[in-house]
Amino acid sequence: MLDRRAVLALLFLIAASLPAEAAGGKLVVYTSQPNTDAQQTVDAFKAKHPDVDISFVRDGTPRVLAKLRAEIAAGQPQADVLLIADSVTMEGLKKEGLLLPYKTEATAPYPAGTHDPDGAWFGTKLITTGIVYNTKAPMKPASWSDLLKPEAKGQVQIPTPVTSGAAMIHTVTLTANLPAGWGYYKDLKANGAVATGANGDVLRAVSGGEKLYGFIVDFMPIREKAKGAPIEFVFPAEGVSAVTEPVAILKSSKNPEAAKAFVDFLLSAEGQALTAKQGYVPALPSAPLPAGYPARSAIKVMPFDPAKALAEEAANKKKFQDIFAE
Repeated sequence: MLDRRAVLALLFLIAASLPAEAAGGKLVVYTSQPNTDAQQTVDAFKAKHPDVDISFVRDGTPRVLAKLRAEIAAGQPQADVLLIADSVTMEGLKKEGLLLPYKTEATAPYPAGTHDPDGAWFGTKLITTGIVYNTKAPMKPASWSDLLKPEAKGQVQIPTPVTSGAAMIHTVTLTANLPAGWGYYKDLKANGAVATGANGDVLRAVSGGEKLYGFIVDFMPIREKAKGAPIEFVFPAEGVSAVTEPVAILKSSKNPEAAKAFVDFLLSAEGQALTAKQGYVPALPSAPLPAGYPARSAIKVMPFDPAKALAEEAANKKKFQDIFAE
């Protein structure tokens, strides 16, 4: 007899094979995806829904939100859909009443915690943060605690959560799940770790040999290793944090039906296959992983509560700044 998850997966496959409800009209997506990824996403949706005149505006999440807020203040919001970096930002927009709740069967094959339970936003992928190390390093780390060893003294660089949303989610996840809590960051600082810049700065420091170890999002070192960079990426034994690049429909959308079709496409098996093709871990558990990643069973994602992280954001930034004296 099939268990509940198998039944849901079967229903999902049946639904995916049915003709999609016709959607049309203009659809504007505001996104923080890299430009190439955004264009591929829009093109794939357009192929599925040729009657939708879809376009996108791409920038970093803070600038995307600044543009959106300016338009709302002027009474002329242009975006129908947001596809941005992190769920904490989405929680803030949900709290302000700016997102349109949407209940969709497309969420059926996903585990609890992937999407907002009220249907305000939906995770589309897992961009995890683990450990990168230079292949010349004397120690191959397998655990977060390995970065506290003498071999790593003065050799660790981490992105600062003061300016990086992904780094803040990582900080909150580690402090909530590691036994030492904030004590882990205090020990990192005592072992000479530096917190500066973003993930790209960590990549340059470790691949160039300026530092031997760092915290970093997974796809950057996996892609650079494939190009020949002398680095390795590790999914630590305790688990990793993850940002989910959520998608949401704005309450001010002029075309909510097309916006719903866009959400359903991203969550579909076809949309998740595109995510893997772009080099990211799909949020859909049954979707294959891209080249360079271990089996999904080897990637343990630690729990994270975006609503709690939003409520404690200012306090967490202060705790981090107090430790690293930024």
